[in-house]
Amino acid sequence: MADRFDLTGKVALVTGASSGLGRHFAGVLAEAGAKVVLAARRTDRLDALAAEIEAKGGEALAVSMDVTKADTIEAALAATIERFGGPADIIVNNSGLSRDDFFIKMDEADFDLVMDTNTKGVWLVAKTFGGALVKAGKPGSIINIASIIARRVSHTLIAYAASKAACEHMTRSMAIEMARYGVRVNAIAPGYFETEINDEFLNSDLGQNMKKRIPMRRFGEHEELSGPLLLLASEAGSFMTGSTVVVDGGHVWG
Repeated sequence: MADRFDLTGKVALVTGASSGLGRHFAGVLAEAGAKVVLAARRTDRLDALAAEIEAKGGEALAVSMDVTKADTIEAALAATIERFGGPADIIVNNSGLSRDDFFIKMDEADFDLVMDTNTKGVWLVAKTFGGALVKAGKPGSIINIASIIARRVSHTLIAYAASKAACEHMTRSMAIEMARYGVRVNAIAPGYFETEINDEFLNSDLGQNMKKRIPMRRFGEHEELSGPLLLLASEAGSFMTGSTVVVDGGHVWG
């Protein structure tokens, strides 16, 4: 059974790999045997992560990518093909951000930035890298990182919530279109995991009070996303497409 989780010989793209969950996902995929393409705007961090992966015997390529700009995604695809001889077999759409405010006070530019990054960016990356898989006649797996905020009402997160709900629905639409090509499309919807984006909030009084409302009474550990990631990336999840795996300690139902 362990062989079904083995990613040896596969190439995996991870967007937003410079920090947080993206950095963790890249490490997990590399440890499972995949050659990893690390994508983000902050290439200094990517270079350091690539060096760490290669020091452990893996292979990694750092590429500059802004998921809101198609030309940077296309350049990353070209670099992937040049380095590894073909497109990525596994595509982890992890890039995302938030701008928090009451919706009647939110700046239009902030709303557009969140939607462009979290929604349009998912589409652009899946379109470019997924399209390359179809062109090459290769099967693959696209994993979109959604959020339980797509399913829960929360104050001051209207743009983020809307973008992640769109991400989850796009996952299902992509799945039914790509199934005929052997490309599976699924999503992971994490609950609250501490990252650079939310650590200040989670450690505040408000964050600690929210933790008490999670049925498991704690925030998630990054390693607890490794299993769901490998399930969707590997042959272990070969009959899964259009699914969203919720990893939240029961929060969405709490």
